[in-house]
Amino acid sequence: QVQLVESGGGSVQAGGSLRLSCAASGRASSNSVMGWFRQAPGKEREFVALIRYRNTSPFYADSVKGRFTISRDNPKNILYLQMNSLKPEDTAVYYCALGNQYERNEGAYHTWGQGTQVTVAA
Repeated sequence: QVQLVESGGGSVQAGGSLRLSCAASGRASSNSVMGWFRQAPGKEREFVALIRYRNTSPFYADSVKGRFTISRDNPKNILYLQMNSLKPEDTAVYYCALGNQYERNEGAYHTWGQGTQVTVAA
């Protein structure tokens, strides 16, 4: 069973950058998909980005397109989310997830990390 552990969250000023990491223990199917989601206080969890397990076909939510980059280091089995030009509205708990379908719907993901807090000050 794959387990996911996120790290790299923190507090930054607007316009700053952070890189989130998601370390996976164990190997999933090469046909898997990995994604990042986030949940702001008082809001539902929302899709941020996804990528195929083979580090291809990245896809982004409109709200982060051009600012965030999702990638995988396959030998290290780590998923990344590089976040640039951060805005206060990016403040949320960020979760990585593993799924079997190339979908932005969180129902398509069966394994989740514990989350890491990102806070962006104005």
